[in-house]
Parts: sequence; C-alpha cells; structure tokens
Amino acid sequence: MKILDGKQLSKRIEAEVREEVILLNQKFIYPTLAVILVGDDPASSAYVRMKSQACERVGINSLTFAMPASTSEQILLSKIEELNADSKVDGILVQLPLPSHIDTHKVLEAIDPYKDVDGFHALSVGKMILELGGFTPATPLGVMRLLEEYKIDLVGRDCVVVGASNIVGKPLASLLLNANATISICHIHTKDLASYTREADIVLVGVGRPNLITADMIKEGAVVVDIGINRLANGELVGDVDFANVAPKCSFITPVPGGVGPMTIAMLLQNTLQSAKNKLQTKEN
Repeated sequence: MKILDGKQLSKRIEAEVREEVILLNQKFIYPTLAVILVGDDPASSAYVRMKSQACERVGINSLTFAMPASTSEQILLSKIEELNADSKVDGILVQLPLPSHIDTHKVLEAIDPYKDVDGFHALSVGKMILELGGFTPATPLGVMRLLEEYKIDLVGRDCVVVGASNIVGKPLASLLLNANATISICHIHTKDLASYTREADIVLVGVGRPNLITADMIKEGAVVVDIGINRLANGELVGDVDFANVAPKCSFITPVPGGVGPMTIAMLLQNTLQSAKNKLQTKEN
C-alpha cells in the first residue's frame, strides 16, 4: 500500500507557482486573488484563512472581503461586479456555502468567467466537459493531478465516484471520463453502494460522512481517493473512508488530512496564476 501524498506534491507545486509569480512580477504583473466571505461560519473562515496564507507563500496578492451574514444578495452582486471591473484582480472566489437568503447559482454566474478560478461558472463547466480549456474546479483538478503524479493509469479502469455535488462529484466524473475511464456515479439515492464500490478499480469519495467506506466495500488492490473532511466530537479530522481498515487492502490511498486538501489549495493557486498569465498574453497581443 502506497500513500498518495498530496501534502508533498502541493509543496512542489507551490514552489513552481512561486517561481512563475516572480517572472510575472518582472513584467509588472502581480497575480491577485479576491475572496468574498459572507457570514462567520467557522469552517468557511478557516478555509479562507488557509487560502490567504497559501497566496502569501507563493507571492500572490490576496484580498479578503468579509461581509456579515445579513448581507443582501444585491450588495454581494454589486461587490462581484466591482471586482469583475477591477483590472488588478485576476481571480474571484466566493466562499461557499452562502446564507440561505442568497441564490448561490445567481452569485456564481455573476463572476466574470475569465476570473472564475473556482471553475463553478456554467461557461467554465461547459468548457471543462468539452475539453476547451478554461478553469477546472480545484478539488477535482487536484485529484487528477495526484493520480497523474503517481502514474495511476485511468484508461479503461472502472471508477466509482461517490457523491454527485456540482463542486466535486460531477466535475470529477467528467474529468475521469475525459481521461477514458469507465465511470459510475453514486449518491444518496443509490440503492446498494457496496455493489458498485466492490467492483471498482478506483473509488473516489467526497460526501462528508465519516467511515462511509469500509473494508468490505473495497476489493484487494483498489485505489481509494478520500475527498471527505469531517471533524469528530473529539476534534480529530477524518475522511469518509475507514482508513485503518481499508488501507491494507489498497494499492494506493489518500490520507486525511494531507491528501486531497492541500492539492485543492495548490490548484486554486495554479488557476489564479493561469488567469494572470492569460491577462499578460492578452496584453502582449
């Protein structure tokens, strides 16, 4: 069993991003990421802080706009409009989830697709599915980069994606399909989850339920990618996979923490860098 070490790989990617940022700075391009946080959800605040710290490590300017939970949809849309028009801003990210009185789809669609470093805009999603470039959501992109790093061949492999969210499950399934894997997507209404996972060469799970995937649901030699992150009552961070019992059966498995999480941040940095490079290219043309 080998560990898919996202922590180590993310450090290497950060070093590469840092070098490219220095080169851009020499051309008077200063990559900038704007993050909007609405409300004071502790997990969201922690994620925003981590993103900001990562930007600092690689030399990307980070702007955080913290708004109270009572912020109206219109005020939020006005802030996005302002950032869309700001030529100094390369990437715009709205931290999810948003308060219930705000229409998330409307907000995500308001972001300029050329600054949509989260890859959630409908145009970004369409381009990703059709392999036309654009931005890919950071978590699925991080998973694909991790599999590529460990030379895990996807062609013809039976992959089961557990979780069908717009942020992880659906885009991840599209990327795997584009890599010529055979895909099954399971979700809350799937009748017999184990009947799918037991046959899979690669199981990728991200639903936010501790120990959802147990040893009897995984075949010998399978690859398991745990995208879930859950904090137990004792404060321990765990994924969706019963790691201790599943790991001995796997050829490769991601730990939690230290697997997909750091890769998500690294891919966000890479997307922001790409947006700044796109701006430079437009400038030079």
